[in-house]
This record gives sequence, structure tokens and C-alpha cells, in this order.
Amino acid sequence: MTGRALTRGQWAAWLVFGGPLAVFAIWAIVDNDRLFFTTLLNALTLASLYFLVASGFTLVFGLMRNVNLAHGSLYLFGAYIGWVVGDHTGSWVLAVVTGFLAAAVIGVPLQVIVFRHMQGENLRQTLVTIGLSIVLADIMLWIWGGEIYTFEPPAWMYGSTVLPLVEKFPTYRIAVFVMALAIGLLLWWFLARTRVGMMIRAGVDDRGMLAASGVNVQLVFATTFAIGAGLAGLAGVVGGSALSVSPGEDTRYLLASLVVVIVGGMGSVGGAAIGALLIGAAEQFGLAYAPTYSVVFTFVIMVLVLAFRPRGLMGKAA
Repeated sequence: MTGRALTRGQWAAWLVFGGPLAVFAIWAIVDNDRLFFTTLLNALTLASLYFLVASGFTLVFGLMRNVNLAHGSLYLFGAYIGWVVGDHTGSWVLAVVTGFLAAAVIGVPLQVIVFRHMQGENLRQTLVTIGLSIVLADIMLWIWGGEIYTFEPPAWMYGSTVLPLVEKFPTYRIAVFVMALAIGLLLWWFLARTRVGMMIRAGVDDRGMLAASGVNVQLVFATTFAIGAGLAGLAGVVGGSALSVSPGEDTRYLLASLVVVIVGGMGSVGGAAIGALLIGAAEQFGLAYAPTYSVVFTFVIMVLVLAFRPRGLMGKAA
């Protein structure tokens, strides 16, 4: 009976909100098809960037149940370190790798020193990581100042690519989408198909049983946290190449990650992808068609998802 009620609720959501969205899409295509499809591609690009940040956040917050509100600081730290390496070497690829490794190195002591001793204490984790994010933001402001930094991607990513309907679209944005897709598939494979991924999921469900089987649970969790932090640093370089690197970006992407994980469902890579698509589309279509109210659309999506699917679109019972 409960399953039927849930199914009816989902159908009601599709009918009430899916119908108007379909009508809007048809109207927008008829009115100005180039604007619609350009906005759609911009939404995919922004969603790809949000997914890169949120994929690491869903590992730490969604899967391990660690409330790491310093995740945005890891994004900004990876971006700054990547910029320094890229500026000195001229290699964008090396900047991406360094951004990942730098954030991962910071993530390990966070897990070992902070979260290891606060497992299950969400309020303490929240307060401590908020403090850490403030300290890290001030340190980065002291080192790099308030200037805006930009990256120079490889030459083959410059320019535009001719696409149907929109004619020209920045090549780098296409590369970001492909990169996010590849990382998402790799992350899903890692968690679902590898022995380490199975140990991570088993440790979250019952760490005592996993430890009794002879597995070093803390090493598994430290590795998971390092991967999640590294993805934030990688996203910092990728995002800094698409936009820029400056103080305040840490807060922006932290909030975006929170919303994406809440909408998509905690601990689900697929949910993070769906959440990123919804939030990216809401922001870009809001800016294109209703700039005055564009900020509202993100919160409307959150309210609707939490009303019909409290655990998120792809979330499961803990």
C-alpha cells in the first residue's frame, strides 16, 4: 500500500511539474531555438562542473556520513596550487593532477585527525569544519591575495566547435562535459565493481564487522576521504579554467555541492549527476528567461524534491 502511495505521489509530481516544463520547452524552442539550445549546453557545462565538486562531496558527506563543510576550501586550495604549478610549468594537465593531489594530501589529515574522532557527531563535525573553512580561507587570502587568477587550457581546447542548432560553442566547455562524464563512470565503477569500493560500502554499513574480517577500516576511510578531497581540488582547476579563481568561490561551490547531494540523494553518484543537471539547468535557464527570479528556481527544486522524495531522487534508506 505504501509503495502504491509513493508511486501515485511520483506520478502526481510528474504531472504537476513535468507538464509545465514540457510546455515551456516547446514554447522556448518555437520562440528562439538557438537561445534554448545554447542555454541547454551552458546548463550541461555548469552541471558538469557542479558534478565534479559534488562527486567528491557525495563520497564524504553522502557515503561516509562526514559533514565536511570545508569541502569548498579544498576546491579553492586545489585551484590555487594548480594555478601556481601551471603558471611555472605551462602545463595545464600537470596543473589538474597537482590540484587533485594537493587537495587529497590535505584531506587525509582531515579524516585522521578530525573525523576519525567525531564519527556520528554531526554537530561537532559541522562546527569544526566551518572553523577550518574560515581559517583556510584567510590563509589562502593571505598567500594569494584578493586577485583573480585564470588558467590557460591546452591549445586544442581553445576556440569554438561547430554544433547543430547553436552553430559555435566553446570547445573547453565540451571538454568539461566529457571529463565529468568519464570521471562519473570511473567513480561508479570504482564503488560498485572493485574490491576497495565494496569495502568502502561495507565499512559505512557496518564498520565493526568489516574490522573483524581483518580490514584496516581507518585506512579505507582515509583513502575514500582523500579521493573525495582530490576530486574537489581537480574541480578547482577545471572550474578555474572555465571561469576564474578568486576568494569566495569556496563558499559558492560548497553550497552548490550541498544542494546537489540533497536533491540527488546521499551517497549516490548517479544521484549527484541528476542533481547537478537539475541545479545547472535551473540556474542557466533562470538567467536566460527570468533573471530576476533565477535564484528562486534552485530552492523550488529543493522544496519539491524534499516534499516528494525526502531522501533525494536516488537516495536510499540508511
